[in-house]
Amino acid sequence: MKRAAVETFDPRPLADPAEARIAVTLPCYNEAATIAAVIADFRAALPGADIYVFDNNSSDGTAQIAGEAGAIVRTETRQGKGHVVRRIFADIEADIYVMADGDGTYDASLAPTLIELMQKNHVDMVVGTRTNVTKDAGRGGHAFGNRIFNSLFNHMFGRQFSDIFSGYRVFSRRFVKSFPAISAGFEIETEMSVHSCQIGIPTLERPTPYGVRPEDSSSKLRTFRDGFRILAMFMMLAKETRPAAFFGAIGLALTFLALCLSAPIALTYLETGLVPRFPTVILSMGLVIIATVTAVCGLILDSLARARVEAKRSVFLSYPAGDWK
Repeated sequence: MKRAAVETFDPRPLADPAEARIAVTLPCYNEAATIAAVIADFRAALPGADIYVFDNNSSDGTAQIAGEAGAIVRTETRQGKGHVVRRIFADIEADIYVMADGDGTYDASLAPTLIELMQKNHVDMVVGTRTNVTKDAGRGGHAFGNRIFNSLFNHMFGRQFSDIFSGYRVFSRRFVKSFPAISAGFEIETEMSVHSCQIGIPTLERPTPYGVRPEDSSSKLRTFRDGFRILAMFMMLAKETRPAAFFGAIGLALTFLALCLSAPIALTYLETGLVPRFPTVILSMGLVIIATVTAVCGLILDSLARARVEAKRSVFLSYPAGDWK
């Protein structure tokens, strides 16, 4: 008889956020128009936090303005948000990590609320989902892309997240130090979400207002270019995390193509006893063989993927659960 799951309560008192080492991290590329205000807002919301600005080859004086505003400025010369996040996770030592963009679109005053949610619920990541982002993400193409990719994510990896592209997140130390980032650009948020679903990391979401950029600040996103990059990341992550389904789908597609090519030949054979168009027959047989090999490879890789998942989970669990003290 299957026993019902019992919800447990952790009796440890919550630590005062003022006693924890909190790092606010702001990846930036040409955000001179907004970075000073963002730093001031996070300093007001989290007075005891260290505020880091990671400049990614800005040409508009972002680093200088951030330094004058009192932030700790670091530089990442490899272009792309994924490289910046990887550097942040490697270099910064803290108990709680708050990550946001330097463009002023996220509400810094809600950072204590997100931290409190993480503490009270003992989760390792809280995502500040962007209110109405699928209705208005600055441009129609962005809004459409958000809807499509969030729906695709839900079907491929699970319904744990409703806004996989949000850059407003709070992390525990064990998430940061065990996350195997491989993305180079804006796909990094997608990779975080897939990683959380894959090894079962406890997470929460909290709706947050999503502001509009000032007129003198421009978005770095390019609808089609970044859309194709994110789609490629989806496919790569599907191959790595669900190889049986990924290669099985390829095998089914090849088998269907082979059936379509061979069906007229089979009908002719049944009617006349003759087998015309031998090259097509050979091609169909080759496609079936390739489909079979592909499916078998997917099953083998699925076993290896399960081992990798357990290895990632072991690394994650090797870090102590945060009590934020």
